[in-house]
Amino acid sequence: MMKKSTMAGFAVLAAGVVTLAAFQSAGTAPQAAAPVKKGGKVVTIQWAASPIAQTGVRADLISLFEKTHPNIKVQLISQSTNTDTNRASLITQITGGSVTPDVFMGDVVWPGQFASAGLALPLNGKVSQAFLNHFAKGLVAGASYKGKVYALPFFMDSGFLYYRKDLLTKAHLPVPKTWEQLVSDSKTLLKKKLVKYGFVWQGNSYEGLTCDWMEYLTDAGGQVFNAQGKAVMNSPAAVKALTFMRSLITSGVSPAAVSTYQEAQAMNAFNDGQAAFLRNWDYAWSNSQTPSQSKVVGKVGVVPLPTFAGKGGTGYATIGGWDLYVNPHTKHVQQDLTFIEWMTSNQAQTVLASKYSEIPTDAAVQNNPAVRALNPVLAIVNKTHLIARPSQTPNYALVSKDIYTNINAALAGQMSPKSALDTANSGLQSANSGSSL
Repeated sequence: MMKKSTMAGFAVLAAGVVTLAAFQSAGTAPQAAAPVKKGGKVVTIQWAASPIAQTGVRADLISLFEKTHPNIKVQLISQSTNTDTNRASLITQITGGSVTPDVFMGDVVWPGQFASAGLALPLNGKVSQAFLNHFAKGLVAGASYKGKVYALPFFMDSGFLYYRKDLLTKAHLPVPKTWEQLVSDSKTLLKKKLVKYGFVWQGNSYEGLTCDWMEYLTDAGGQVFNAQGKAVMNSPAAVKALTFMRSLITSGVSPAAVSTYQEAQAMNAFNDGQAAFLRNWDYAWSNSQTPSQSKVVGKVGVVPLPTFAGKGGTGYATIGGWDLYVNPHTKHVQQDLTFIEWMTSNQAQTVLASKYSEIPTDAAVQNNPAVRALNPVLAIVNKTHLIARPSQTPNYALVSKDIYTNINAALAGQMSPKSALDTANSGLQSANSGSSL
C-alpha cells in the first residue's frame, strides 16, 4: 500500500501539473524570482553539485527549473561524493579567480570557511528578507557568518538507522533501540547465516566519519570542546564511544572494510542485501526504494539511531545538509539568484521531500501532512536528538581533519582508542586556531 501511494505521489510531482495545488500548505508560499531575460538571449550558468541519492534528483530539478525559466539554462558540473575533495576543488577554482561554477552546492559547515576567505557572495540585499523568512528556524543563521548570509539552505540531512524488516521478522528479533541490541541482533542474524554483514556505516578518513563520530561521542556524554573552547576529546566518555566503534569491527558485526566506507559503499552493501543495518542520511530511504539502485525494495524500515543501554529514548543524529552558494566572480549574478531562489522555493522543496526523501528547508513543506505521508523520514525526524558538528569557526576543516584521521586510525587498528584520542586532543587546540584553508 505504501509503495503504491508513494509512486502515485511521485508521478504527480514529476508531471509538475497539479503538484502545488495538491501539496502546498494553506497560504501563499514565497516564490522564487521571476525568469530573467538578457537581451532576449539564453544565458547558461554552471551548477557544481555532488550526486544526491544517486536517483536523478539534480537533472529532475534542472528540468523543472528550465521549463519555467526558458532564458536560463543550467549546466550541471558533477562534483565528488567526498565532501573534502569537493571542497578542495572549489577552493582551488574560486581562489584562482574562476568565474565558474556560477553556483555551487556546499556543506552546511562551510559558511565560516568560505566567507572568511572571500569565496562566497554575500546575499544580503540580493535576496529579500521575506524570502529568507520561509526557511525553517535556524537554517539561515547556520548559513551566515558575522551577520551576513552567504548561502541559501537547499536541504537538510540527518543520520538514521535503516534495517531489514524481513530479516528481523524471520529471526523474531526486535528493532534495536540500543547500540547493544543492534550488536546482539546482528550476531544472531550472522549466526543464522541470514546476511553477510550485520551493520554498515561510514568509517573512512573523511568528513563523514566526523559526522558518525559525533553521534557516538555525544550519546556517550562526551564533547569535542568544552564551553571555554578547550579540547576535551580524550575523556572517559570519548574512550567508551571509540572503543565501542572499534568493537563493531573486531566482533565481526561490521566488516573490517568499513574503515574504508563512505556513504556510497555503505549504501551499496545494504541495497545489495548484504547488510541487516545501515547508518546513513535521509536520502537512503529513497535510494533503498528505487528498483534500479536496490535489491531490498519494500523490505526496509527506518528509525532514529539507537542509544547506549541505560539512557532511554533515542540516540543522537548529526545535522547535515547542503546549501547553495554563489561564486563571487560570477558574471551572471541575477540568473544565479533566480536559480538558487527557485531551488529553495516551495515547489522545488516539495519535489525534494516527496520524491527523493530529503528533509526540506522550507518550513511549510516540512510540516505539510501530504508530504509527510510520502516521506517516512519526516515522520520520525522530530523524535531524534539533533546535534551539530563543532563548525562555528573558519578553521573547522582543520578541526574535522584532526578528528577523522585519528578516529579512522583507531578503527583500522593502527592505534588504540585511548592513544588515538590523546593524539587527536593534542592537535585539536592548535587546529582550532590555525589557518582556515
